[in-house]
Amino acid sequence: MQKGKFITLEGPDGSGKSTIAPLVYEALKNDGIDIILTREPGGVKIAEDIRKIILDPDNTEMDVKTEALLYVAARRQHLTQKVLPALERGTSVLCERFIDSSLAYQGIGRKIGFDEVYALNRFAIDDHFPDLTIYFDIDEKTGLDRIRRNRDDIDRLDGESLVFHSLVHEGYKLVMERFKDRIVTIDASKTIAEVTKDVYKIIREFL
Repeated sequence: MQKGKFITLEGPDGSGKSTIAPLVYEALKNDGIDIILTREPGGVKIAEDIRKIILDPDNTEMDVKTEALLYVAARRQHLTQKVLPALERGTSVLCERFIDSSLAYQGIGRKIGFDEVYALNRFAIDDHFPDLTIYFDIDEKTGLDRIRRNRDDIDRLDGESLVFHSLVHEGYKLVMERFKDRIVTIDASKTIAEVTKDVYKIIREFL
């Protein structure tokens, strides 16, 4: 049996991944594609519980390395419990965020170090990297403006400073340089319909 493909959606906060992902997923399902939709941190109960801790705006005292380790723990559980079993049975996986988020947010945004966070994540994922990553490119100010305009609840990371989100944007540039063979960049400043069409086309052609 042929394994499924592991496809991830990446980008800064407010880039539209959570809006676009289910729209693309439904379009692919309607085409008869065997695929599941999931997210990080989360996707399975243990990882969702960890997500609540990470994103709770009251957890302002969280150490940056604690944050990085919690993301890795959630990632490991999600990978082994949901992602890998799906791929093994021939089902493709569309996932909001994966290792690239940690490299950008904790590696560069939190200034832990790109290589340090990369090593930590490689230990957790056993080199199960995505087959394809679509990066939603948008400037940090536009992304944050979208969040504050469209969301009633702001999580711990959404509430970070523009400086932090600028660092995350720089982190993603490093990610794209390091893993350019699997990353396709799209313009996430366009309309929902346009971005959905772009993402769908990329994934459909890939599959």
